[in-house]
Amino acid sequence: MIARPPVASPSPSSLVRPFAPGFRISTERIRCALLWLTGASGAIVFIEPSPYEAMSFLTLAMFLVTGGLTLSAVLMPLVVLLVVINVGYGIGGWPVIDENGVAMWLVTSWYLAITAVFFAAALSSNTEERINAIARGCLIGGAIASLAAIIGYFRVFPSLNDLLLLYDRARGTFKDPNVLGAFLVFPTLLALMPVMSGNARQAIKGCAFLGLLVPAVLLSFSRAAWGQVVYTAALMLLLTFVTTRSPSHRLRIVLMSIGGVVVLVFFIGALLSLDSVAGLFKERASLHQDYDVGAQGRFARHILGAIFALDRPIGIGPLQFSKYFPEDTHNSFLNAFMSGGWLAGTCYPTLVILTMVYGFRAVFVRTPWQPMTITVFSAYFGVTSESFIIDIDHWRHTFLLLGLMWGLVAATRMHQARVGRPAWDPPNRAATVRPLHT
Repeated sequence: MIARPPVASPSPSSLVRPFAPGFRISTERIRCALLWLTGASGAIVFIEPSPYEAMSFLTLAMFLVTGGLTLSAVLMPLVVLLVVINVGYGIGGWPVIDENGVAMWLVTSWYLAITAVFFAAALSSNTEERINAIARGCLIGGAIASLAAIIGYFRVFPSLNDLLLLYDRARGTFKDPNVLGAFLVFPTLLALMPVMSGNARQAIKGCAFLGLLVPAVLLSFSRAAWGQVVYTAALMLLLTFVTTRSPSHRLRIVLMSIGGVVVLVFFIGALLSLDSVAGLFKERASLHQDYDVGAQGRFARHILGAIFALDRPIGIGPLQFSKYFPEDTHNSFLNAFMSGGWLAGTCYPTLVILTMVYGFRAVFVRTPWQPMTITVFSAYFGVTSESFIIDIDHWRHTFLLLGLMWGLVAATRMHQARVGRPAWDPPNRAATVRPLHT
């Protein structure tokens, strides 16, 4: 049975309480502020433990103390599969637990799984306000990382070059340009959403953010991030076009799509007029990188690794694949088999498939947060597709998107049960777009 949200009367944990003499603030406002900070802190990960770990732990503690979480029955598949996956990692990692980094890898896996469940449970109540708080934080975090990437690439402060650049590619506040590019996909979609659906003020804000985010993605020179931005944006536009009932909204999406392509072409052309950018762009745009092709290249390793996994029911343990092959797996599905054996290897794709199926269904349900459901689904589809060519197992934003997707699925089902409307009927009030509000 689907757990229902609290009745209309406020719970004790959400009542206004004295915070200091002469100052009063609601507990829920503190929760949303912490969610905002958690989303924003995800952009600063060049140090470990990162601010994201500290903020997510503090936010989780706050929710637990004040009773702000609802773990509905809808979330049980997420909880069970994450537990089983990490049990598989533990079994596979036990024989090599004394090797450098393995214990920390296992701890990190458990912690990120806990954060995914936390985000999912947090969205089961006060869904609209909480998802908007996280989205605004992620957007600000994306702007911070983008600004650092652009400053680094153009050597504005030469003393920071070693921190903000890697192999002449912008990495901003991340350790790796590829992770920077992948992280910026979700904020880019958040900025695009009000451009195609918001009012004039929101659209202007969205364009301003896109002016920071898109150049940073390009200057990361991550081929996967380039592709993600294109096809996730196309997916979000398509889903919005299909789900809207407004002919004028559909016309706006079509015109904006055409205009956006034209602007992007001119923008890329302007960047390529810079010799340093053009040379690296040509090199990175090639589909025949040395580490991708050959008998031991990325894609050959996927096949060899899959055959290798068939004879190892408990896997070989975390961080061990590069001892048998020239590089890491560069495939999260293969890495699940290698690190956690058949147990993790079968449960990981199961989790991905269930998330995609449930998320896709939720996209077509009319709720106040339907635009955000479309955005999160598109972003999760992007990061999942990238997992076929790179290891995303410990990317923080992967687990953030995973938790958000399940939280929106649970909230959507509770909304349907509460209002008693079929999927395509409009809710009591129109879906709102508010990720850019301050």
